[in-house]
Amino acid sequence: MPSSMPASSRWPWLLLPGRLILFALFQAVFAAGYAAAGQANAWDASAAWWPATVTLTNLVCLCLLARLYRAEGKRYWDIFRIERGTWKSDVLPLLATLLVAGPISMLPNSLLASALFNDPNAPMRLFLAPLPAVGVGVALLLFPITQGLVELPYYFRYIMPRLQTNPWLAWVLASLFLGIQHLTVPLRWNGPFLLWRGLMFLPFAFLVGLVLKWRPRLLPYLAVVHVLIDAATSVFYVF
Repeated sequence: MPSSMPASSRWPWLLLPGRLILFALFQAVFAAGYAAAGQANAWDASAAWWPATVTLTNLVCLCLLARLYRAEGKRYWDIFRIERGTWKSDVLPLLATLLVAGPISMLPNSLLASALFNDPNAPMRLFLAPLPAVGVGVALLLFPITQGLVELPYYFRYIMPRLQTNPWLAWVLASLFLGIQHLTVPLRWNGPFLLWRGLMFLPFAFLVGLVLKWRPRLLPYLAVVHVLIDAATSVFYVF
């Protein structure tokens, strides 16, 4: 990336790994807190707080995206506006996307878990560690809402169209980084777990990126579905 590139052109490239880095940085803050309190396994304890690290990252990204859109003379919230003139023609593509996305988002989880751990439930025990009540509250409320507002817009409505490269390469890069960002959600120094997290959402990321490249106006619907899916994941903290 040339240093002479205008700041507005550099932002998409800088943001590509941004969420992956922020997740780890916020986890490090929790680990530092545990270490200061005398916790022996501070990093492992901090991993349990991944709903909070994701929420904090989303809030940072939300503020940044709003500012970047404003610098372009646009409003970030306008990307969630449903186009009333086309919603009827969007229903069928949306349903088709959801029909395909369901198995694509779920199968890699269990297949990779079985291949890497010989037990499809083993990585979930590392992923869903117990949380105190305040952490459960964040997981149930703030985490899914902020995910719906930020994650897909971040990669596919801001970064992907603004990468100054071949449009198909832009799709590959945005999709790839959406998938591998999960390496640090949470970051555990466990090889099989890192592979599981880094690979499990890649097929889903490439599918959703392709759909939003083809029909960007499906974003508001997919954002709502995103909130519902993450809310369903958070329910595991209650049961």
